[in-house]
Amino acid sequence: MTARKELWVLLAMFVLPIVLGTMAYYYVVDEGVDSTVNYGELVQPIIATEQADIDLEGDNTLQGLWTLAYVDQSCDAACNTSINNIKDTRILMNADMRRLQRIAIIADGSGPNEIDEGLISATIIGDSVKTKLQAYPQRSIFLIDPLGNIMLHYQPNAFDIKRVLKDLKRLFKYSRIG
Repeated sequence: MTARKELWVLLAMFVLPIVLGTMAYYYVVDEGVDSTVNYGELVQPIIATEQADIDLEGDNTLQGLWTLAYVDQSCDAACNTSINNIKDTRILMNADMRRLQRIAIIADGSGPNEIDEGLISATIIGDSVKTKLQAYPQRSIFLIDPLGNIMLHYQPNAFDIKRVLKDLKRLFKYSRIG
């Protein structure tokens, strides 16, 4: 074999796998694959809240902690189930449970049947936030980041605690705030 043929064979051995791998990624692997790994539905665009938009009981705030929020018009049996699911999710976070708070935003002011010490009651005051949340179905569960942005939405009838835990653990792993 001549030196020129050896050079081309050697070059093909190094370049061809890169070219084939790139083509496989863009034409075979990437088709039909969702670009996100979260189980909750991303709220797009993110709903930014201010301190004056949501009135929390006591001196609580949305700033500094991740928040699981249950939003509904009134509290019934489905409300109690969802609030218990949120409570179980927080407990299963183990050491990170102090980074997560729970709030119930009930429009008529009713609350769950059982007394829940860790649950914060809230009402939405801001009209812009209220109208943006009306685009989502009743009995929705939202994840609010430590800056007060509503970023993920979970369907309450399909609320899977294991999947929510995976989302939260991934967020807590990479988050430096909250």
